[in-house]
Amino acid sequence: MITVRVPAKVNVQLGVGGLRADGFHDLANVFFAVALGDEVTASAAGPGEGVTLTCSGPDAAVVPLDDSNLAARAARLLAARHGLADPDVRLHIAKAIPVAGGMAGGSADGAAALVACDALWQLATPVGTLLELAAELGSDVPFALLGGVALGRGRGEILDPLPVTGTFHWVFAVADGGLSTPAVFRECDRLREEAGTGSGDTDVATPDADPALLAALADGDAVALAGALANDLQSAALSLRPSLAATLRAGTEAGALGALVSGSGPTCAFLAKDAEAAAAVADALRASGTCRTAHATHGPVPGASVLP
Repeated sequence: MITVRVPAKVNVQLGVGGLRADGFHDLANVFFAVALGDEVTASAAGPGEGVTLTCSGPDAAVVPLDDSNLAARAARLLAARHGLADPDVRLHIAKAIPVAGGMAGGSADGAAALVACDALWQLATPVGTLLELAAELGSDVPFALLGGVALGRGRGEILDPLPVTGTFHWVFAVADGGLSTPAVFRECDRLREEAGTGSGDTDVATPDADPALLAALADGDAVALAGALANDLQSAALSLRPSLAATLRAGTEAGALGALVSGSGPTCAFLAKDAEAAAAVADALRASGTCRTAHATHGPVPGASVLP
């Protein structure tokens, strides 16, 4: 039995280019891994049992337990790469990352399953190969393997680790229900067309990382980072879920240094001065009635890691 802990992510910058012919957008995606995370346990199954999934946690009822789950797909993909036909493995997901919340929880589980099955089956797959498999599974899966802080280009899967100093303190406000990432991207394109700027890759400049944001991370400057937080999908998420504006306002009024929608939402992220301030912001958000719950956490933390 192998258990792997894997972090959620927040995009401290999410720059979105125009719609490409292949249906994707070029991104400048500064990923930041936080201590809020899932645990995926892989254990041996009997011959012919195949890949089976179970899940526990607050959102377990809405986690798919079939082959649409990236953890199951990861196990099959790893087995196929090593020529193992019809793998037999039981996967259990202890879920803490919000489902469809813009924190890459499904991608995190895919990354964790790759690492857990690799260890269970004693395959010793090179990290480079695991990253290739992760990119096949989805744009956010490679970062869940890597962790820390990184700039993602292309669809977000081409990663460059970034220097960061110290620890940053975060609060995540979890909304009722989720948001579909493809729907949020479509709304972003629609809003751009409505504004008259166009939404294609010839209309929208290819995004790049903000030098001020990168400097704030390298310097460990929470105030400067708060001022540089940016998400090109935020207006689309707010268009689809207007109630998020009240959540963002509640966290800011409670003393957060900065606030933004995490990824495609609807989870909202708040940067705090220190651990004490983060706990106070989380308490205020839980009392505000603008979210289902709120979690104080910190980062950056490593990517998918086998627990002792």
